[in-house]
Amino acid sequence: MVARSVRRASVAMLTGVLALAAAACTTPGANAGASRDTAVVGIAHEPESLSPLLGYGKDGNSKIFDGLLAFDEHMELEPALAVALPRISDGGLTYTYTLRDGVAFSDGVPFTADDVVFTYRTILDPKTNNPSRSELDALRSVEAVGDDTVVFRLKYPYAPFAERTVHAIAPEHVAAQQDVNTGSFTSRPIGTGPYVLTGWSRGEKLTFTANPAYWGGAPRVKKFTMAIVKDDDVRATRLRAGDLDGAVLPPDLAAGFAHDETKKTWTAKTFDYRTVTLPTHHRVTGDTAVRRALDLAADRQAMVDKILDGAGKPAYGPVPTDSPWFAKGTERRHDPAGARRILDEAGWKRGPDGIRVRNGVRAAFPLWYPSGDKLRQDHALAYASDAKEIGIDVTTRAGTWEVIEPRMKTDAVLAGGGSPGDPDFDQYLLLKSALGGDGFNNMAWYDNETVDRALEDGRRSNDPGERRAAYDTVQRELAKDPGYTFLTHIDHLYVLNDRWEGLTTQIEPHDHGLASGPWWNVETWTPKEATG
Repeated sequence: MVARSVRRASVAMLTGVLALAAAACTTPGANAGASRDTAVVGIAHEPESLSPLLGYGKDGNSKIFDGLLAFDEHMELEPALAVALPRISDGGLTYTYTLRDGVAFSDGVPFTADDVVFTYRTILDPKTNNPSRSELDALRSVEAVGDDTVVFRLKYPYAPFAERTVHAIAPEHVAAQQDVNTGSFTSRPIGTGPYVLTGWSRGEKLTFTANPAYWGGAPRVKKFTMAIVKDDDVRATRLRAGDLDGAVLPPDLAAGFAHDETKKTWTAKTFDYRTVTLPTHHRVTGDTAVRRALDLAADRQAMVDKILDGAGKPAYGPVPTDSPWFAKGTERRHDPAGARRILDEAGWKRGPDGIRVRNGVRAAFPLWYPSGDKLRQDHALAYASDAKEIGIDVTTRAGTWEVIEPRMKTDAVLAGGGSPGDPDFDQYLLLKSALGGDGFNNMAWYDNETVDRALEDGRRSNDPGERRAAYDTVQRELAKDPGYTFLTHIDHLYVLNDRWEGLTTQIEPHDHGLASGPWWNVETWTPKEATG
């Protein structure tokens, strides 16, 4: 069975879904703002599972769980369930963590080293349906030394391993007693985090209450609700109506709140990109000449200006142009004339309708995007228009992920991705040929031997110079054989009622809403003092 990525916005039903408390409203956020210690925010997607064993909380900020480490506002590592950063020895092959004393899960059972060992061993078990297992490929073993020490041993020096230990920790005494893939823990989780899940109505909302025994101190926001509102326009409407305290919005809709003195817009810089997958197994998109032509035809700056209202930047690969890992010189100019020359030389000739043909194959393909996602729709339409200018017919189609996923091997998708931090985190899953067809990993079935070797070199070395050379190679190969047309890197915009102190944003991944946004640190918010 193909593992389905936790990045997927799914409406698939699972057994064991919690019934909401009888007193809860059926409309999320109906009483938004009614209490100074309550917050309701609108997000676009929800996870398939809330189990760390299946990938939830792997990048931190889960609210229900903690990792050994956490990221601060500046994306620097800091201790969480561990009392300090790890002691690294044996040439980068051994990481030792000392655990925080006095931490308990929300059911009162003490947290120990055995929970850490159980979490990582279960993730690595092939029977566990975790699509992110390859992210821990470097891990050879994990062992408990007493109740308060955990030792990780690696197969090879994996430079960003400490960043992998922000992963949420599951309670062995609960999760080990049931089927890891289908048990009730997937929808009724118990963790050490600042909040406790009290309700999850699929496709509607998740409700949390503050954990009064949280080791970091009881949160001042006592009830926190995440309303699942997939349609961008509906989120904006509900925010304006007072049904929500805050929401993630695309730039044009966020701009509608610019003059609302009761609201504040927060901008988060991101690694989040929008890209068009160009499936290797399609007669048109698998052709290198077509790929190179589309790369030159895409007017990225126009997309930033017109679709994002300037809230972003052109993308030429998964690494943003302002990242220290970006390979200078891999920027692609907007050059429709050059794109036409590439197609002419490759034998793609214009037909009577202006669309090119080669050996009886028409230069045409469908481009899917998820229904209700206005940003992806706008990117898809702009891309199709640019392609039409060089004689390629791209037909945009909207659908749910249940409709799109079975078609990804041959049909193009307006996809999103991006992970801050180490370049291994996103590039390996996106580009490694062995991961083609593995859920939402390598959606284009990209297959490039040079890239494969460079990805392995990058993750198996601790030498900064060797790693930079490896990821430079990846980006330069993508310029030569772009199995994806990267379009934009997007700044995330959030509009919230201006009634709390302590809000900040981090550099964010593609996934935003449940784990990111100004509510990444909601447990530290304090209500503003009333004035009058």
